[in-house]
Amino acid sequence: MKTINFKNYLRALFASVAIVSCVQDDDFSVPESLGDEENKNLKTLLERIETGHVQLITIEQLKSQFYSGEDATLISSEIAIKGFVSSSDLTGNFYKEFFIQNSTENATDAIKISLNQVNSYNRFNKGREIYIYLKGLFLGEVKSGDGVYTIGGNTKDGEVETLTSNRYPSHIFRSASTEMIIPKSVSILESKDIGVFVTFDKVEFPISSVGQPFVDPADDYDSHKNVQRCSGFSYYNFILETSSFASFKNEVITDGGGSISGIVSKTYNGSELVLVLNTTEDVELNSSRCTLSDSNEFSVIFEDDFESYPNNSSITGVWNNFIEAGSKKWKIKTTTDSQNQGSKIAQIGAYNSGDPSNIAWLISPPINLDSQSIEFINFQSSNSFSDNSNLELLISTDWNATNSGVISATWSALPGIIVSDSESYQNWIDSSYIDLSAYSGTAFIAFKYTGGGTNNSGTFEIDNFQVITQN
Repeated sequence: MKTINFKNYLRALFASVAIVSCVQDDDFSVPESLGDEENKNLKTLLERIETGHVQLITIEQLKSQFYSGEDATLISSEIAIKGFVSSSDLTGNFYKEFFIQNSTENATDAIKISLNQVNSYNRFNKGREIYIYLKGLFLGEVKSGDGVYTIGGNTKDGEVETLTSNRYPSHIFRSASTEMIIPKSVSILESKDIGVFVTFDKVEFPISSVGQPFVDPADDYDSHKNVQRCSGFSYYNFILETSSFASFKNEVITDGGGSISGIVSKTYNGSELVLVLNTTEDVELNSSRCTLSDSNEFSVIFEDDFESYPNNSSITGVWNNFIEAGSKKWKIKTTTDSQNQGSKIAQIGAYNSGDPSNIAWLISPPINLDSQSIEFINFQSSNSFSDNSNLELLISTDWNATNSGVISATWSALPGIIVSDSESYQNWIDSSYIDLSAYSGTAFIAFKYTGGGTNNSGTFEIDNFQVITQN
């Protein structure tokens, strides 16, 4: 069993003003509407935070101290986190767990709390602001390697176990504040959103599921229903997971298109991302079913399969290959992957770099978004030993096309599908067609790699980048 000691880590945090901006709210006033004992316990914690005896850190900072697949770690430092409850077990679709996210709107991180308590919505209702005093608790995963970072009260065989009903009142404190949780608009399921309340638009159930109950009577525990979202010329498919103990299990799936909101989670074995409903009130299929775009009505305005570049060379020419940190650049390699064997690809990885941090950008040539009404981009990605490294797909309409301007430009995330850590290194994953119609002016598309150090040394690969427009 490992122990997390934040002593040195927190020294750096004390010295950084960034910690102030990361914590959403430094108003430690105590609500008066809770019971006397509960109010007293919360007041004590907030006073200890205000006087510096307990350090309030972000959910992201807590999660950065653990790597998926490691043994659960005992937290030994005087630290706490704050968040807002994003899930609800009111309908029985969650069991002895709830998630908190770091803000009520546009949340960027979340974490699961595993506790030996049913009907936790009576106390930790959706939107409730809560504080968690972490010393003596465990950080890890209920199912080792599943990527669902969890706070619990004990550990067994390296995995997190539930926080008992006797202990959690000494660690989890709710304020009197319950806020509206605005679902984060997404177009794909991503691991970074696990625990976050999200919403999909342009979705529908396949015709074969219409008229069927949310839970198949043959399923003992969880039932999976495919949901499809219109994504250019094809559907993006994802799984809606429903517990056989959910009160709405026999409700019938309706026809039509619209939106679905829920919590991003994982299947029991951690193999796939799923969406989990808090309630069927978050399924709003009140519009007609969608119509896919016709590929015959589009033509290519830019494409690069990287075949024209010398093997093992740094990528130059129309692409901007910029190093923000470290020593690694994007290079051309010839892949031996069975799905793309012999093709030249763009590759980046921090393995053996010796750098504590590697941040490398590969930025496309400019795309004029005003000369046509509809544009999509598409590409394929693969990885090798991704090892907690990260690849982001970004867009900017204010970059000045200089290296010095990369960091100061405004970059927004695009919802393309990028290969996940769990994918086999032989596989190449299609991004789907990513709609750029929300943007105008001159745009640049960037692949931003972040890795380095001992635990973030993975490799990512890109091929067949393409920009298409409607004729």
